[in-house]
Amino acid sequence: MNLQSLRKIFEPVLRRAFHLYWRFARGMTLGVRAVVLDRDNRVFLVKHSYVVGWHLPGGGVEVGETCRDALRRELAEEGRIELSGEPALLGIFFNSHVSRRDHVAVYLIRHFTQDRLPEPNHEIVACGFFEAGALPAETTEGTRACRSPITRSSPAASSKRARCRRKRPRARACG
Repeated sequence: MNLQSLRKIFEPVLRRAFHLYWRFARGMTLGVRAVVLDRDNRVFLVKHSYVVGWHLPGGGVEVGETCRDALRRELAEEGRIELSGEPALLGIFFNSHVSRRDHVAVYLIRHFTQDRLPEPNHEIVACGFFEAGALPAETTEGTRACRSPITRSSPAASSKRARCRRKRPRARACG
């Protein structure tokens, strides 16, 4: 059994265990994700070692941390990306895929610097910029649904965006 197979088996169990803990430790969970677009309008995606698929970079907002501080931290950790302009908030989404209490603030990033792509590590095993029409096959449904700034002209854009709703029960995951 390889690492990918084990991850597929244990990921749902670990996710539920963490969220059971967070249910008692926190009333609600909050995360941030970034739609980082380069000059060619390609989107930056990361592939984690502990979950399946390609995702928008981001992570949890810690107690006492602002969403923007969390966004800056996560972008630096996952992509060696530093903001050189203000991020634009696309929306705060209810992420029912993870739990009934999880919310994600999604930002659009167009002004940034990146000295180089990060080396694979224990958390991020791969990353890169991808054309909207040529995303990796393992890109998650939530990531595809929440990348609307680069798909507005696409015929499939409206049906994909419909899966990513703002603060409504039973919405699809965003990230």
